[in-house]
Order: sequence, then C-alpha cells, then structure tokens
Amino acid sequence: MSRQTAIDLAYLFAAITFVLALKGLSSPKRARQGTIVGAVGMAVAVVATFFHQENGQGLRNLGLMVGAMVLGIVIAVPMSRFMKMTSMPQLIAIFNGVGGGAAALVSITEFLHQDVKTLPTYVVLEVVLGVLIGAMSFSGSAIAYAKLQELMTGRPITYPGQQIMNGIIFFGALGIVVALLIAPTNLLLWILLVVALIVGVSFVLPIGGADVPVLISLLNSFTGLAVAASGFTLDSNVLIVAGTLVGASGILLTKLMSQAMGRSLPNIMFSAFGSATPSAASGGADDRPVRSGTPEDIAVMLAYARKVIIVPGYGLAVAQAQHTVNELAELLQSKGIEVFYAIHPVAGRMPGHMNVLLAEANVPYSELKEMDEANPEMSTADVVLVVGANDTVNPAAKTSPGSPIYGMPIINADEARQIVFLKRSMRPGFAGIENELLYDPKTILLFGDAKDSLGKLVTAVKQS
Repeated sequence: MSRQTAIDLAYLFAAITFVLALKGLSSPKRARQGTIVGAVGMAVAVVATFFHQENGQGLRNLGLMVGAMVLGIVIAVPMSRFMKMTSMPQLIAIFNGVGGGAAALVSITEFLHQDVKTLPTYVVLEVVLGVLIGAMSFSGSAIAYAKLQELMTGRPITYPGQQIMNGIIFFGALGIVVALLIAPTNLLLWILLVVALIVGVSFVLPIGGADVPVLISLLNSFTGLAVAASGFTLDSNVLIVAGTLVGASGILLTKLMSQAMGRSLPNIMFSAFGSATPSAASGGADDRPVRSGTPEDIAVMLAYARKVIIVPGYGLAVAQAQHTVNELAELLQSKGIEVFYAIHPVAGRMPGHMNVLLAEANVPYSELKEMDEANPEMSTADVVLVVGANDTVNPAAKTSPGSPIYGMPIINADEARQIVFLKRSMRPGFAGIENELLYDPKTILLFGDAKDSLGKLVTAVKQS
C-alpha cells in the first residue's frame, strides 16, 4: 500500500466518523459518544496530514505547525474546561469565528503563493468564497460574542437607512468578487477581506438577543462553507467533507430553529426583533395586579401535586440554578410525584442550551421532553414551574395577532391547573412584550434570584 493510499484511507475513516458524530449529536443520550467519535476521526485526519508529501517532499514549517497546535491547546483546553455554562454560547460563538477566520487566511495564503495571471477561474472562485464567507463568519461571530458577553448591548442596533447601507456593502462585496474573477490581483483580494469583515458586522448588529440561537446556528453554517471552500483550494477531500457536513447541518438546524420560532429566516435576520419598546423601557410592568406567593405556599402546592412539569429558560442559566432545580425535582420524585422538564427548541442562547445545562446537573435524559412531546401532557399537570423562561410560554403567541411573537410555537403552560413563575422582576423577555401568563388567575409569582428561590422551595418542601 502506498503512502498516499494510506492517507486517503485515513481521511475516509475520518469522514465516516464525522457522519457518525453528527448522528450521535442528534440525541442527548448519544451526544457524548458522538463527540468522542468525531474527535477521534479528527485526530486521525491531523496525524495523517503530517505524512503528506508533495513532489516527493514532506510538509514544510513543521515547527510552526506544531507550535501553533500547542498554542491552540494551551488556550482552548482551559477555556473549555473552566467556562461557566452561562458563558457556553459565547464560547461557541468565538470558536466558530476562529474557524471562519482560519479558513479565510488559508485561502488568502494559497492565493498569494500562486501566479494570479495563470490561475484558472474556478480556483479564484474557491479562494474568493473562502475569504468572503470565512471573514463574514469571523467578524459576525465576534459581534455575537460581544453581545452575549454584554460587552455591547444585546438589543438590535439600528439606524436610519441601515437596510440600504447593508445592501450597498453587500453588493459592493459581490462587485469585488466579479472583478477578482475577471482580473485577479492581490490588492482586490485584500479589499474583499476588509469589505467581508464589514459585511459580517453589519449583518449581526441588527439582530437581537431573542434571535441569537438562530444566529449562532447560521454563523456555524457559514464557517462550514468557508472550510469546504478552503478544502477545494488545498485539494483536501477531508476538509471538503467536514466543511460540507458542518455547512449542511448548520443550515438544517437554522431552518428548524426558524420553524420553532414560527418566523421566516429573513424576518429573523432583518426585522430587528427585540428592539426596545415603550413597555420594555419603562420596566415592562402595567397596572394590572398579579398574585405572588411565599416559598412555603408554593411548597405545599408542589408537595401535594401528582405531576409537576418544569419549564427552564435562560434565567436558569444566568442564576446557575441547574443543580438546585434538579435537587427540587429529585425531592418531589422521592414523594412519588411525576416530574419532567419541558424544553423549548429556542430556550436559552444557543441550540440545545437547556439540554446541556441540565445534563451538567446529571438530570436523566428520560426526564427531558421536547416541546411537541411535552405539550400534550400540560393539561394533566397539577403544577407547571417556569424557571427563567418568558417568551417561550407567552400565550400571546397564540391569541394576539398583532404581537411580534404571534405564530411562534410555545410550551402551553397556560393549560396546567396551576402555574408557578420564578422571576426577578416584571420586566418582559427579549421580545420586549408583556407576558399575559403572569396575569392569569392560575399563576403565582415567586420573585427573586432563581437559585435562591429554588433553594427556599427545597427547604420548604422538605418541611411540608
């Protein structure tokens, strides 16, 4: 067997593991195994690459390559190990951006080492796509990171004539692409890089916090496409396969997330959903009375229930209350009460955020039910405990045609016999609108930090 055949077989093995990894990631039960399988395949692909030869010579700059890999390990491992779950979306965003930036740099490097006058048009196109998409993903992910990390406002940033300006920038980038295909030059490529970075920023600025899960998924798809384009530039089958898988899965996930929000992708990207409203700016409270309770009152309600459904949201992650809510669930289960978690597809700030958060607290996978599976059981629940969720349980999505979230599938918490809402205040969610569920006669509010409130409920349930 020749060296190149062995390398190709290693790449084929890696490609198969990538497919198996995606299959594993489709289920919480197999997600960990899927991640390990994908990591093994990637390790095999990296090792095989070191044996690659061109014109009878091995790879050059091995010292730089190994040094860069060691630097990446030194930075990435501690970040991944010690990053708080509330910061996981930021980590995903910045890692995704690094991938897009790397793909753009690879394309630029290959272009600069070629005689542009003799380059076939299809090679120039591969380079141009890698630079355009990769740079957009890099700068867009950087802005997403800044929004999530609260280095800048999470609200949509808009200004008069923004759509027109964005259109000019975008079509300007396309014009540069056409010019490069006709008469490629190094200067035009650098100009394209700068314009692509601006496109990424202008693309993300008008997107609000409520749409961040979809944004992360879409940017992930962009990075995959950029990697596939750089794979064509390098004539690397394994990069083409890996990038295509990431791009395709990201697009499919984006589509599913859009459907879960009951909105089209263009509406999510360009409607500035979540902009400040008079209601939101004033604190979001109106003059209608609400019913609040004490931990002791709610503990009695929980302790004598037959079925309790917990609806987690981003507030659960902010309070780092996943372990406490699991303690409460286990306590109720020890009393013979049926307990499970209803997970909305866009709860949190990234796809699967609640699943990952609760898995960290060792919540059994069997207790996590997706929205479509949980909704039919809502009418049989004695108590629905809403922890940190807001827009994903707002009945306005079903009853108010003028509402910005009208048509969005929600968890039907309003169908339960009793609703308990854990909230810091009466401020609205990312959508900037009132939640009618708060004023439902069946709803009891427990104000305060979610972790502190859950801790008090645990103590009170033990004493009930």
